Amino acid sequence: MKRLALGLVLVAALTASVQTDARPKRRLPPGAGTANPSALVAEEIAFARLARDKGQWKAFREFADDTALMFVPQEVQAQDWLKMQKEPAAPVQWDPHQVWMSCDGTLGVTKGAWQRPDGSVGWYTTIWKRQKKGEYRWVLDHGDTLPAALPEPEMLTARVAKCGRHPDAPPSVTPPEDARTFTGGNSLDGTLRWNVTVLSSNDARTVSVQLWNGAQFETILQDKVTPQG
Repeated sequence: MKRLALGLVLVAALTASVQTDARPKRRLPPGAGTANPSALVAEEIAFARLARDKGQWKAFREFADDTALMFVPQEVQAQDWLKMQKEPAAPVQWDPHQVWMSCDGTLGVTKGAWQRPDGSVGWYTTIWKRQKKGEYRWVLDHGDTLPAALPEPEMLTARVAKCGRHPDAPPSVTPPEDARTFTGGNSLDGTLRWNVTVLSSNDARTVSVQLWNGAQFETILQDKVTPQG
């Protein structure tokens, strides 16, 4: 938690560098230059704290968007699945390592490490959508196990999409013939976008995230998971 607190300070400093006025102010509506990665990190901290204090699945429900998708390992509508689950004796714990956000702050992505009480470890990616009142709720959450824990970074890092000239509408993407699920979304300003593909043959999924750098889209994440068994 100390590392997270330090990371939050760093992210806040990065955010201040792209704002024209760093004085305290009310939450702004989405718009160019209003990205605030520190707000998303704070949401992650609150999410993890609620899981510890009130229960893992309760926290996942409360922080999920109504349209949220998760994998168990097959894809499910999160709210429907979560309300049927019993709380584990002890919750999974997690720490974000990286944050990406659209220029207008309407979409963000966090990636980090998780640890279960039984000692197993892994990674996760969560995609967050800004709500009407300014809070963030997750729209996709997935991850996988690892043979060893991810190296813990000295500091959480953040990156915001380039503001200014906005990209054209994204080109249409044709899903693979074997795709059972193909969906995604983008920020209101189009500077951050994501999609997920799940294959019927083996439940393999790919989550891809692209960030606008002012000239073109960069693929900043491409998670590929094939469930075992």
